[in-house]
Amino acid sequence: MTDQSNIANAWSTLIGLLEKSPQLTLSELFAADSDRVAKMSQRIEADLGQLGQIGMLLDWSKTHLDDAALGAFEDLADVAGFDAARSALFDGGIVNPTEGRPATHGAMRGSGTEAHVEEAEALLARMGMLVEAIHEGALGPIKHLIHIGIGGSALGPALAIDALTRDLKLVDVHVVSNIDGLALEQAFAACDPETTLIAVASKTFTTTETMTNAASALKWLADNDVADPSGRVVALTANPEGAVEFGVDETRILPFPESVGGRYSLWSSIGFPVALAVGMDDFQAMLAGAQAIDTHFRETQGRANAPLLAAFGDLYYSRIRNCQTRAVFAYDERMALLPDYLQQLEMESNGKRVSVSGEPIDLPTAPVTWGGVGTDAQHAVFQLLHQGTHLIPVDFIATVAPGDELDPAHHRNLLLNCLAQGAALMAGKQSDDPARNYPGDRPSAMFLLDDIDAATFGAMIAFHEHRTFAAAVLMGINPFDQFGVELGKAMAKSIDSGEGEFDASTAALMTAAGLRT
Repeated sequence: MTDQSNIANAWSTLIGLLEKSPQLTLSELFAADSDRVAKMSQRIEADLGQLGQIGMLLDWSKTHLDDAALGAFEDLADVAGFDAARSALFDGGIVNPTEGRPATHGAMRGSGTEAHVEEAEALLARMGMLVEAIHEGALGPIKHLIHIGIGGSALGPALAIDALTRDLKLVDVHVVSNIDGLALEQAFAACDPETTLIAVASKTFTTTETMTNAASALKWLADNDVADPSGRVVALTANPEGAVEFGVDETRILPFPESVGGRYSLWSSIGFPVALAVGMDDFQAMLAGAQAIDTHFRETQGRANAPLLAAFGDLYYSRIRNCQTRAVFAYDERMALLPDYLQQLEMESNGKRVSVSGEPIDLPTAPVTWGGVGTDAQHAVFQLLHQGTHLIPVDFIATVAPGDELDPAHHRNLLLNCLAQGAALMAGKQSDDPARNYPGDRPSAMFLLDDIDAATFGAMIAFHEHRTFAAAVLMGINPFDQFGVELGKAMAKSIDSGEGEFDASTAALMTAAGLRT
């Protein structure tokens, strides 16, 4: 394990070096280097045979990264032991030391040790057989699936289904995560109980929100005269025994390994609702697209490694320029849920205050990730981006191919707006009228995808997983635990049980809410 003091010293050196370097504006950086676009852009593509192909252009030229900064970050990566950490990730090493586990989500898509990949292939084959059986009517005429989970068990499937089923849904899927009964009632209203399956996604099969929703879903089936409600449940879990105790038949339990974390679990049986909605061929294409990024991340060095370069940019803005947030705007309706997904991936992974060895970290870790959909966001939050007092790096995501079949003017205007926003953030516009003055010099990065199909979608998600991991290594933190989500849950149980002492405000609110007398 890399000594945290070495990483801290490397950060001090890097910050000192960059503080002494002249901070050129974006316009000055372009003027100083006619090859800047070529140096700071990269096209990633792969031919996946019958599963399709991926193609995307990544452009970091509108960020303040320059040769000096990139060289300093490459030196930091060496000190932080990036190569060794990356090898450990794929080779089944203990990269989650607080829980003593490897992180084997890559093996779910074919990137990992032989043993882990073989296990993943067997689990995927098991899921494929169940998906095929359902599509062929073995469980009756299934038209709807209510997928119940929370966190990574819901965000990934919801994003994938929304992105990939705009043209065709083999089964209509409703993802429910909120314990608020209104969310479940909305799903009930859209489904016919006679043709509905329930998927319960929980790593432990004990998550309070998920199991409460699951019990209500079973009651809904029973109240609507479904003869065997438990026979309509598919369990997606790392605790098969818990699913059996809940009443799920072993033939409808789809396990996944303990070493696959929730926010990295889309590739495992947690992806069952995606496969049911789009079919196993597209699910396999999604895995293949992700594996192509695994290969790039695993085999490419330094700034040529696209996820590592993205991590350099993220840490430059959070730690050098003191940016507290990063914005993500998808100029494609199919990726509308991407900012929500990235919030959990990045903030739950890297929102830490201690190092891998448990020592306090003095510098910022994960920024707040937020965003929206263009062009809607332009009329809501872009005022702050252009003229506000915060410096906020922006990621734009757009596609060359339209997702609709309407007049091409729709997609043309969408792309025009996306590209114009990046240009305007950088260039600004001077005016004698202070209210109409745009300072410019505001950074952005561009992901220009050939299309949003299953393979490219998988590539995009894997890219952001590796971007998050790379940033964690450079900061010396563990991105695979999430103990910060436990305290509030424990206190909720204390309130429910009537035990524990609380502050005066919480005690008064408990009484006002009818939770205590």
